[in-house]
Amino acid sequence: MSKDGSDNTEVPFYGKTPLLGNEAIAQAIVAAGCQVATAYPGTPSSEILPFVASTADRLGAAMAIEWGANEKVAFEMAVGASFAGARACVVMKQVGLNVAADSFMTAAYYRLKGGLMLVSADDPGPHSSQNEQDSRMFAMFAKVPCLDPSDAVEAGEMVYDAFALSEKHEIIVMLRPTTRVSHCRQAIEPVSSVKPGLPVKFERDVSRWVALPVTVKKNHPLHNLRIEEIREEFETSRYNYEVKGGGEAKLGVICSGVSFATLKDITRGRTDVDILRIGTPYPLPHKLVNSFIDRHEKVLVLEETYPVIETQLMNRERVSGRWDGVVPSAGELLPEVIEGIVLPLLHERPSAADSSELDAAMKELGIEPRKPQLCAGCPHRASYFAIRKAFPNGIAPSDIGCYSLAVNQNGIDSSLCMGASVTMSSGFHIAHAVSGQERPIIATLGDSTFFHMGIPGLVSAVYNRHSFVLCVLDNRVTAMTGGQSNPGLSGKVRKGDEGSAVSIEAVARGCGVKFVEAVDAYDVAAGADAVTRAWESAKANRTPAVVIFRHPCMLLRVPQSVVPVKVDAERCVGCRLCITNFGCPGLTFDAAKKKAEVDRRGCVSCGVCRVVCPRGAIVEAA
Repeated sequence: MSKDGSDNTEVPFYGKTPLLGNEAIAQAIVAAGCQVATAYPGTPSSEILPFVASTADRLGAAMAIEWGANEKVAFEMAVGASFAGARACVVMKQVGLNVAADSFMTAAYYRLKGGLMLVSADDPGPHSSQNEQDSRMFAMFAKVPCLDPSDAVEAGEMVYDAFALSEKHEIIVMLRPTTRVSHCRQAIEPVSSVKPGLPVKFERDVSRWVALPVTVKKNHPLHNLRIEEIREEFETSRYNYEVKGGGEAKLGVICSGVSFATLKDITRGRTDVDILRIGTPYPLPHKLVNSFIDRHEKVLVLEETYPVIETQLMNRERVSGRWDGVVPSAGELLPEVIEGIVLPLLHERPSAADSSELDAAMKELGIEPRKPQLCAGCPHRASYFAIRKAFPNGIAPSDIGCYSLAVNQNGIDSSLCMGASVTMSSGFHIAHAVSGQERPIIATLGDSTFFHMGIPGLVSAVYNRHSFVLCVLDNRVTAMTGGQSNPGLSGKVRKGDEGSAVSIEAVARGCGVKFVEAVDAYDVAAGADAVTRAWESAKANRTPAVVIFRHPCMLLRVPQSVVPVKVDAERCVGCRLCITNFGCPGLTFDAAKKKAEVDRRGCVSCGVCRVVCPRGAIVEAA
C-alpha cells in the first residue's frame, strides 16, 4: 500500500483471484460505470476506495475518486454528482453514517438524476468501533432500500443491482456489508470492462433540487409510494429465496447477511430446517415472509445486529428472535452463538466449546496474550508520556483512532467519538468554571480527525473563550484505518492525482488560536515544555491553545535515526513505570528478576524510552 493509502497491486486479467469482500465491491463499482466515488476511511470499509482507484487505473476508467474530509463531506460530494447526472457512490463505516445523517435523511426524499449507492459497512461485535449500530435501521429510518450481502461474490453482484434500482426509482440505495463480508476472501473473476457512464448535465429546477418545506410536503408521500413499489419488486428479488430442508421442517429460520452463510454450514445435511434468506431487509417483502411464517409452526429470525427484519413482521406470535430474548440483544452472531440458539430449538444440545488445546499450546510456547497497544516507536506514545509528565493530574480527553490505545499507558481519561475530545474539553472547562474550579485540560486527537470534526469544536471554544490545550498528534497519515491520506497531506488516492496540503497551524490560527506551536513528538522534554506553556497561555487568556506533536507513523517506514538501547540492571529498581506509563512492545518485565528488559523482537531502536526511566536505567547500547 502506498503512502496515500492506494493499493496498486496488479490483478491478473484472466482466471479467478482471491478478493476481499471490499475488493469485490470496489471492482464492481468501477465496472458498473460509476463516475464519482467518494469516501471517508473507517474499518471495515477502508479497503474499498483504494481498490476502486487501482481498478480504475488498471482499466483506464474515467472516474473521480476522492477522500472527503469527513463522511458528511463525502456524502454531499456524491449527492452533488448525482444531481448533475453522474453515477456516484459514497463509502463509510456505520458510525460514519451518523456524521452524514443530516444530508442522508434529507437526500432520501429527492428524485435523483444519476444513480447513487451508499456503502455503509457495519461492525457487529464490534471489532474496531465505538458501537455496533445497525445501518439497516438507518435505511428504515430514511426509507431507502437496503441490500444485505452474505458473502463477497454477492456483495459485488449487489453493486450492479443497487445502481440499477437507484436509477429506476431515482432513489439512494444502501449496500450494507458487515465485517465478516468485507474481510472474507473468495475466488472472484477480476473485472475487465467498464459500463458507459451517464451523461452529465445539471439542469436547474428549484422544485426538484431545493429542500423547502413545501417541497417536502409533496415529496414525502411520493417517496412513500416508491418504497412500496420497491417492496413489491423485492417479493421476487433473486436475493430473497427459500432453502428447503427436504423433510418435515421442525424449524423455519428467516435470516440475512453473513448469518445466512453461517446457518447453512451449521444445518448442512439436515432435513428438518427450512431457511428463508432475505437479502433485501428494507423494505421487507411482506408476502414472501408472511407465507413462510404461515407454513411453519416455529420461526426464528437471525440477523445482525438489531431486529430490523423482526420489527417489520406483521405477526410475531410464532416468531422468536431478539424481541423474546432467544437471540442475544448484543454481540456478533458467531457460529457457536448461532449453534447455541438453533440446536435447543430442535431439542438438541449444542457442542461445548473447548479451548483447552489452544490454552495448552500457548502455555507450551510461553505465549501470553497482550492487550492491543501502540506500535513500537509510535510517536503517539512519546506524546502522551510528555503530556502526562507535564500534567500528571490533568484531565485528558481523547478521540477515536490509534491514540485511544493510550489508555494502556494511562494517557487518556475519556473517548466518545471523532472530534469529541475538543468539544468535551469545552464541557470539562465550563463544568469546572461554573463551580469556581480550575484544572488543566489537555485534549488529544489525530491530524485526520482534526480536519474531520475537530475544527468546529475549536471555533466554538475560541468564540466562547474556553481554556484548554488541544494537542494534535500529526503522524502524517490516517493510520488506524489503513494508511490513507487526509487534507494535511497532498497525496490522493489515484495515480497522477495530487492535492494541496492544508496546514494545521494555519487552520488553528485562522480559527483565532493565538498560541500555536509544533514540536517533534519524539522530543519528550520539548513536548512537555510546550504543553506547559500552552496551558499557561490558555489559562491567562481564557482561550484554547494548540500544540502539534509531529512525527511520521512508523508504518510509513520513513528513515530515521537508529538508537539501540539496553536496560542497566544495576540502576533498574523494578518500579515498572516504563511498562505502565510508557508501554512499548520493546520493553518487557522479568517478574522473577524484578527488572525491566529490552525485547529485541519488538524494539525498533527509536531511543525515546531513554527519557522514561526516573533512575536513568534505560541507556544507549554500545
